[in-house]
Amino acid sequence: MKSHKLLSTAGIGALMLGMTSAAMADNWRYAHEEYEGDVQDVFAVAFKEYVEENSDHTVQIYRFGELGESDDIMEQTRSGILQFVNQSPGFTGSLIPSAQIFFIPYLLPTDMETVLEFFDESEAINEMFPEIYAEHGLELLQMYPEGEMVITTDEPISSPEDLDNKKIRVMTNPLLSETYSAFGATPTPLPWGEVYGGLQTGIIDGQENPIFWIESGGLYEVSPHLTFTGHGWFTTAMMANQDFFNGLSEEDQQLVNEASEAAYDHTIEHIQGLSEESLDKIMEDCGDECSVTRLDEEQIQAFRERAPQVEEEFLEMTGETGEELLNQFKADLEAVNEDAE
Repeated sequence: MKSHKLLSTAGIGALMLGMTSAAMADNWRYAHEEYEGDVQDVFAVAFKEYVEENSDHTVQIYRFGELGESDDIMEQTRSGILQFVNQSPGFTGSLIPSAQIFFIPYLLPTDMETVLEFFDESEAINEMFPEIYAEHGLELLQMYPEGEMVITTDEPISSPEDLDNKKIRVMTNPLLSETYSAFGATPTPLPWGEVYGGLQTGIIDGQENPIFWIESGGLYEVSPHLTFTGHGWFTTAMMANQDFFNGLSEEDQQLVNEASEAAYDHTIEHIQGLSEESLDKIMEDCGDECSVTRLDEEQIQAFRERAPQVEEEFLEMTGETGEELLNQFKADLEAVNEDAE
């Protein structure tokens, strides 16, 4: 497993020193939640390359653990220490409850073509969410999918009953906890840095993530049974401190927008085939010790029948804003499906 470096006093000092020089050098600081070479890092590097090729500015990338956990980098962005952050709604949901919409199971389809068209065309994604994030001092630049969610456990599962008494790690996200309660499990919130050890020691019995992250983090080594339930995609968002963004010149605002668009296009190309490639690596390394279960439609239906209570909880958490967002999500999905017919 890759080492997890948490933010130290020395790290904070180095970051603050960087802030002092950055004001003169136009060095922008950008933190994300993943390791080198993972999807968020691919996006960040593409953003950095576009900025540096088209301006005199530089971009400093901080990867998982270099400045703390996900909650830490969001706090640093909102306070202006960082200019850019990439954080999934799984963590942003505690700050922006309506971002938890991505954790309503079976709301989004799982085939890549439909998912990508939804992100490109959705009014909810491209018009409503930027306004919602702005209310919290964040300039939403891109939302993008990373991969289909897969559950890993200590033994194979094929029904909600198989999850009874299973402690499943969830991000610190109230609606995700509701999802796994609905599925019959015992949701157990943990920061990412504690997941591998928790699986290894039996503190938790399973977790969910896209395949590339299961492979990258070595989770299959300690949670070897993978189940495709078809319940959703992992989504993430790249954003800027809004005061910083608003203080940029029109030219630099255009540069940031163009860089984020270029990074989006590059990342969408990158994730094509990534899940299959990552699964092949897992099976090559794990062999007979791992199993892969792809639920059939009848088995999926047993999980899908439990989704409405999660949707109801989302509406309770988010009120009128959540209801408007959910209605638009469904309208956007219906439009995408009609286009596909």
